Amino acid sequence: MSSVLDSLKKLVADFLRGKDPYEVAVENFIKELQKTLLKADVNVKLVIQLTNSIKERALKEKPPPLVSRNEWFIKIVYDELSNLFGGDVKPQIFPQKTPYVIMLVGVQGSGKTTTAAKIAYFYKRYGYKPCLICADTYRPAAYDQLSQLSKQIDALFCGDQKSSDAVEIARKCVDWCIKQGSNIVIIDTAGRHGYGEEESLLKEMQEIAKAVNPDEIMMILDASMGQKAYELALRFHSATPIGSITITKLDGTAKGGGALSAVAATKATIKFIGTGEKIPEIEVFEPRRFVGRLLGLGDISSLIEKFKSIEHSEKIEKRFAKALSTGKITLADIYLQLQTMKKLGPLAKIIQLIPGLSMLPIDDKQMKLTEERMKKWLAIMDSMTFEELRNPNIIDKNRMLKIAIGSGTTVEDVKELLKYYELMNTMIKNVKRRKTLLRRFGIDLTKIEEE
Repeated sequence: MSSVLDSLKKLVADFLRGKDPYEVAVENFIKELQKTLLKADVNVKLVIQLTNSIKERALKEKPPPLVSRNEWFIKIVYDELSNLFGGDVKPQIFPQKTPYVIMLVGVQGSGKTTTAAKIAYFYKRYGYKPCLICADTYRPAAYDQLSQLSKQIDALFCGDQKSSDAVEIARKCVDWCIKQGSNIVIIDTAGRHGYGEEESLLKEMQEIAKAVNPDEIMMILDASMGQKAYELALRFHSATPIGSITITKLDGTAKGGGALSAVAATKATIKFIGTGEKIPEIEVFEPRRFVGRLLGLGDISSLIEKFKSIEHSEKIEKRFAKALSTGKITLADIYLQLQTMKKLGPLAKIIQLIPGLSMLPIDDKQMKLTEERMKKWLAIMDSMTFEELRNPNIIDKNRMLKIAIGSGTTVEDVKELLKYYELMNTMIKNVKRRKTLLRRFGIDLTKIEEE
């Protein structure tokens, strides 16, 4: 997988630095992207569909203001690759009820036992009390392995080395875990190799599921399976509906792209990905974040943030227009403004992106802020109560000291933010007096809805 990562990162960096004409650069990028994805074991048909879609959009679409054609092209690649791996779907990580029972299934060698401990560790970090159950009576070392892993992460463990009845072990242990106060119960089941043995695995999986009625059945897939993951996921799903999938060993195989795209094609939810051998090396799978990493997030993170800001310009417009209609701005509005300024640059540039506000008489010199100062002010506002953000006038010396301590800044930093707030309010009040000018630019303040 590392070679694929390196190839994609270099591809993006070379494109953004390139001096070739746009159409030529796009054509060259497409060819190299095809080669890279095929090396990653992504299905040929999917690769052709993906690159055709990228090329069509790249040659037809026009970038928004402040964005170059090359930057917009990378955004197109980012979007299309994200869709390939599942799009904007974000898995439901935290259970809606407790206790919550998760049953892990998969073929032998997929990494179920280690993944069971990783998932328990993940939930333990968020305050849950996990319990690990060994219902694998097929592999002799399974009990000892899971028992040792549970001790490493200080989690409850249940199993029965003397019994060969996996269904009964699972049923009794689930009851025991819940009685011990566990609110996340994870059942590690057996795996098999070979077609005939896989049939017996599927039957045992159905019997355990019937006995314990798990809240979620999670399939564990080895990334090295590549495109074969599609058929296996469908096969398991037909036996017992799979609620989610975790893909393991994504760090050590060039077939990771094939496994991810194959599973995404089944419309199953990829919940976690294993990124290493150690217990903490598990993370929630979010397609866009994953693709950002594939493309070299360090190089294009600011670019992606820029696009996100542009996409949310309507929200920014409403907030500013609402402030203009009332003649008053809150610290919550300041917070949104600073977050946006970090991504897009000076306030004047933000205003240029908002229809109807581009002609407002704002002195950008007054609004100029350093990156360091913005970070301090955002930290300060993160330490404020909702009441303080809505009504900064209540912030006295005692509150200032408390806010400064909570944000790791000084009282002078807090005072500086409040001065900026007063400056913005003065500007808004001055602008409110120019209602006639605003209407000339197409803003009807009476129609701005409350958020």
